Amino acid sequence: MSNDDEARRSERKSTVLRIRGAISAAVIALAAVAATGVAGPASAAANPYERGPAPTAASIAATTGPFAVASVSVPRGNGFGGGVIYYPTSTSQGTFGGVAISPGLNGTWAGIAWLGPRLASQGFVIFGIETNNLNDSPTSRGTQLLAALDFLTRSSSVRTRVDAGRLAVAGHSMGGGGALSAALQRPSLQAAIGNAPHLPSGSLATDRVPTLIYAMQNDTLVTPSRLTSLYNSMPATTERAYIEVAGAGHNYIGQPSTTLARTMIPWLKIFVDNDARYSQFLCPLSNQSGISQYRNSCPLISTAALSTGDGSTAGLAVR
Repeated sequence: MSNDDEARRSERKSTVLRIRGAISAAVIALAAVAATGVAGPASAAANPYERGPAPTAASIAATTGPFAVASVSVPRGNGFGGGVIYYPTSTSQGTFGGVAISPGLNGTWAGIAWLGPRLASQGFVIFGIETNNLNDSPTSRGTQLLAALDFLTRSSSVRTRVDAGRLAVAGHSMGGGGALSAALQRPSLQAAIGNAPHLPSGSLATDRVPTLIYAMQNDTLVTPSRLTSLYNSMPATTERAYIEVAGAGHNYIGQPSTTLARTMIPWLKIFVDNDARYSQFLCPLSNQSGISQYRNSCPLISTAALSTGDGSTAGLAVR
C-alpha cells in the first residue's frame, strides 16, 4: 500500500472514530432528555458524508432515488476501455462517494447499465466501465477498475463532485472477481461488491475492505458452494456479508433487480458514506424476500440501535 493510500486510510479512520463518538454522544444526550423531559441542545457534530433523506424500505427499493442524475461518456484509454459516468446533478450537499463497476466475461457495460442511474440517484457517482478486452482476467479487471477510479477522481469532467477518499468497486462474474482483486490490491477502498464473482485464487485471506458477495442459487458457473468457501476465507476482522439470491442463475444481474438494489444500496451507504441510518436493512436483514441464504458480520457500523452482532438471521438458512 502506498504512502498516499495509508494517509487516506488513517484520515478516514480518524473521521470514522469522530463520527462514531458523535453518535454515542447523541445517544447519551437523548437518554438524558428522555430521563429529564428537558430538551437539550442539538448535536454539534453530524456525519459529513450523509447524503439524502432518511431511508425507508420503499426508498431503497425504488427505481429512482432522491437525486436527479446526468451522465457523461468516457472514451477508451487511461488504462481501461472507457465507459459511462452517472452523477447526481445537485452540488448542494457537497461531494459524493465514487463506485467503479465492471461487466463480466464477454460482457459490456450495456448489459448491466441499469445499475448506473439507479445507484447514482441514491447519492453516488457511478462509473460503469468497459474493459480493454472482453476476455480480460479478474486481475486485469481489478487493475482497470482502480485505473478508472483514479481517472474519475483526478481527470474526469466530474472530478470535483467526487470524494477521492470514499471509493468502492463492484462487478459481475469476471468483473466481480475484478472487484475483489481490486480490493486486495488497494486496501484503502471503502467497499467491494462481487456479484457471482469469479476469483481464480479462491481466497480473500488478505482482504481488508468491507466486502459483499452475491451468490446465485442456481448458478452452475460460479456455484454458491464455491462462493461460500470464498466468503469463509475472509479474515474475521473484515466486515463482510454473503447473500444468495433465490432461484437466480449466473446472469441474473442482467435485468433490473430490486433484490440486488435494496441490499447493494445499504452496503454502499454504510461503508462509503458511513451512514448508520442504513444498518436497519442489513442488521438484521429487514426484507428476506428473494433471498435464500444470508451471512454477515453484523453490526456493520457502530450505532446504538443495531442487532446483537451474532450474525444470525431469523427465518433464513445460515450456513
